[in-house]
Amino acid sequence: MRAYYFDNAPGDQRLPHDSGRAVSPSTLEAIGVLHWSIPIDESPAESHIRQINEVAQERQYRNRDVISVTKEGLGDAYESKIKMFYEEHMHEDEEIRYILKGSGFFDVREHPNDQWIRVHLSAGDLLVLPAGIYHRFTLDERNSVKTMRLFKDEPKWTALNRGPATDANPYRKTYLDSIRSARAVASSA
Repeated sequence: MRAYYFDNAPGDQRLPHDSGRAVSPSTLEAIGVLHWSIPIDESPAESHIRQINEVAQERQYRNRDVISVTKEGLGDAYESKIKMFYEEHMHEDEEIRYILKGSGFFDVREHPNDQWIRVHLSAGDLLVLPAGIYHRFTLDERNSVKTMRLFKDEPKWTALNRGPATDANPYRKTYLDSIRSARAVASSA
């Protein structure tokens, strides 16, 4: 994983858009974004699956599936799916992704300054986005990613695009309250 501030320059969303300003893991943690590096193990024992199972048990993820986002796999729907994933949105559940193959970018909004932080993920990266955080996803120039999605309950993916309704959403408000509380505790320590 590599994180940095998005440069906001025009151009293909699949390009790096690297501002040259790195973002530390502690900055990501401060906005509720969690990351594990669990290298893919192709041995018969598949230790990466054991490690994913441990994280899933600890965080109470009960379900999972695997999806591939490729032009070949999605056919005519490819471009529309890529555009849909890249719309700024939030979810009322955590978004958990473990990259099995390929790579891509998750952009997350830093609070309170509203800057985009770009997180480049590749095989072996596990990312957890908290419910209520504004984010978006795109492939990188390789145009291919295979991910395991983990869910606390039944698999679902409901994107709520940013707007006045999502700004007032109770999950968004809970997320913002948790960020403010964590900052207050950190500043009083």
